[in-house]
Amino acid sequence: MFADVIVDIQHEKLDKIFQYRIPESMEGRVEPGMGVIVPFGKGNRKIRGYVTGISEKCDYDLSKVKDIIEIPERAVEIEAKLVSLAAWMKSNYGGTMIQALKTVLPIKHKENAKVKKKLRLLLDEETGKRQLHYYQEKNQKARARLMEALLDDPVLEYDLVTKKLNITMPVIRALEEQGVLRVETEQIFRNPVRQTVRQEKKIVYTPEQQHVISRFREDYMRGIRQTYLIHGVTGSGKTEVYMEMIRTVVDQGRQAIVLIPEIALTYQTVMRFYRRFGDRVSVMNSRLSAGERYDQMMRAKSGQIDVMIGPRSALFTPFPNLGLIVIDEEHDTAYKSEQTPRYHARETAVQRAKTEDASVVLGSATPSMEAMYRARQGEYVLLEMRNRSRMQQMAEVYIADMREELKNGNRSILSGRLRELMEDRLEKGEQIMLFLNRRGYSGFISCRECGHVIKCPHCDVSLSVHRDGKMRCHYCGYEQPKVTVCPECGSHYIGEFRAGTQQIEDLVRKIFPQAGVLRMDMDTTRQKDAHEKILSAFANEEADVLVGTQMIVKGHDFPNVTLVGVLAADMSLYTGDYRSGERTFQLLTQAEGRAGRGDRPGEAVIQTYDPSHYAIRTAAEQDYEAFYEEEIRYRELMGYPPVENLLAVLVSGADEALLEKGCHYLREYILRVIRGITSRENAAGVQNSREAGCPAVQVIGPASPGIDKIKDIYRKVIYIKAEQYGLLAGIKDKIEQYIEINSGFDRMRVQFDFNPM
Repeated sequence: MFADVIVDIQHEKLDKIFQYRIPESMEGRVEPGMGVIVPFGKGNRKIRGYVTGISEKCDYDLSKVKDIIEIPERAVEIEAKLVSLAAWMKSNYGGTMIQALKTVLPIKHKENAKVKKKLRLLLDEETGKRQLHYYQEKNQKARARLMEALLDDPVLEYDLVTKKLNITMPVIRALEEQGVLRVETEQIFRNPVRQTVRQEKKIVYTPEQQHVISRFREDYMRGIRQTYLIHGVTGSGKTEVYMEMIRTVVDQGRQAIVLIPEIALTYQTVMRFYRRFGDRVSVMNSRLSAGERYDQMMRAKSGQIDVMIGPRSALFTPFPNLGLIVIDEEHDTAYKSEQTPRYHARETAVQRAKTEDASVVLGSATPSMEAMYRARQGEYVLLEMRNRSRMQQMAEVYIADMREELKNGNRSILSGRLRELMEDRLEKGEQIMLFLNRRGYSGFISCRECGHVIKCPHCDVSLSVHRDGKMRCHYCGYEQPKVTVCPECGSHYIGEFRAGTQQIEDLVRKIFPQAGVLRMDMDTTRQKDAHEKILSAFANEEADVLVGTQMIVKGHDFPNVTLVGVLAADMSLYTGDYRSGERTFQLLTQAEGRAGRGDRPGEAVIQTYDPSHYAIRTAAEQDYEAFYEEEIRYRELMGYPPVENLLAVLVSGADEALLEKGCHYLREYILRVIRGITSRENAAGVQNSREAGCPAVQVIGPASPGIDKIKDIYRKVIYIKAEQYGLLAGIKDKIEQYIEINSGFDRMRVQFDFNPM
């Protein structure tokens, strides 16, 4: 037997795996993920390596293959656990072992010494409060905001102040000249954010919060490790609950990872953890250099920190004694990797927790269908928090039927109700957010008279319009000519919905010339720090209306916003994707949550051509249960995840004819593999899990994956549906073997995406 070994992870580049012979005395003891001592290089120096796989076949000249020297006593170390996790990821998501290892292991990059600036408050508390009062009187909002932050924390990181509090250089310089603060520079190897004073505040929890905390603590202390799903409405105080759970784990001498979508990783969120856990907390984000990321990983490994907060990649923090993984906003699509291996942080977290005797907590106001399905199936423990922690009312939501607006002669993008409410808010000096739901826009065709959308007869997703005048399904490849008359009502008001943020900005300026308008979309945020500048201006009430795409509805808290308008709620509803209903419900619920976060109640208007659609109706009622029941019935009927599993085999190449040929062979091979599995099952007397007469495994395509060609590379996708995930993983293994022995695939790229987002 031979072992594939990766050596000396921290210093060698992760680009080569070596083979070693397993001596007879060690056979049966060597496993993937295990640490071993091997001879390396010409001098056969003893070096630690990690086993990534085992095989009976040797890929090298047998006379040159060396033996493993020994299995050290403490073979199961942090890296070994992560190598084992990488092996699981390769097996479950595809790709190579090297790709999986590069995902889970920190690679050292030599960086120049870093200097970090910080702001230190020079005034005592009493003088500081007087200064704050002066800024407030003079309506100097940015200065007041910085002063407030310094009174909370006398030493603040410069980057956090400029990037998260949206304070500009001239404001800092002005306070420095006034003797309010001093800018200090230091060379560092430490936390990207530092909080010197730890504040222990006595928090009074609501009965719902207390119930969730107690349930977790009782289980944890009894050695019960589970995956918990906290379904809590926006503002129900989930973060406080997470912190109390982390406290339980840290008190036991263990560590915790908190995953947050990058876009929601705000200064305020992170500071709440610092105030509770002091400098035993670190943060990971995309703004850190490779060297800084490595430093944080090494601090975690050496036990200098207890809590790591960050996006998806923070899941692989090498904690020596991991006790808890929290995934906040678990429904967010950012938890699915777009690079090979295309892992999902939720499943990978559950797997890591299993190997490390840890618990997993998932939290969301709009849980993903996968998480709720598993909770209903008993795989996860469901814990609910139905009330806001300060008992504020949720926004009142109105649905504007744009078909009626058209009948009444209103051809504007704004409905009559939304226009009236905007006038009212502008008179009162309150702020408005207009959200254009353009997510995943792919040019669907709809009737503005009756709301009918042209769908694929085979897949129940909308057909997308292509430049050649055809409408196509991105799942099965079905196509038909573009229609000019509605097949439902005969109306000529049928076509693509076209609306952009710039058109809306111009329209608002025209109708309300007195209003200050800001726009936030891909065009206005191309430059560095543009996000912060726009949000800062809106937070300082320099504008009355903020127009934007989905980037404006995530996690922002503007107390003066009392009206949210959702324009074109249908845009994400017909994206040619089976998840479109779920995404629409989540986006609308998030958008509604922006209104009325301060002392004044909020209102929201959802504009749609399909007011009876369950995703829009239940979002307006903020009724997750009703949405889930309706959506899961649709998924069951169509055999979509989470009821069944879906594997997308993505094939791309520069030669279109070769790609077509390769996909044809690949499809035929997949069908042969499935026939082999089915005949084995039939021989063993296994019944098909689907209805009689339907195959247990279904193959769809090859079809176009939305866009046929990017940068002269042609693309195709083959979908495979099956109830059991393991069955799809087995088919994936067979495809990988098939590709390896067929040289024609050398000029193509084949990737796997399980349950694609």
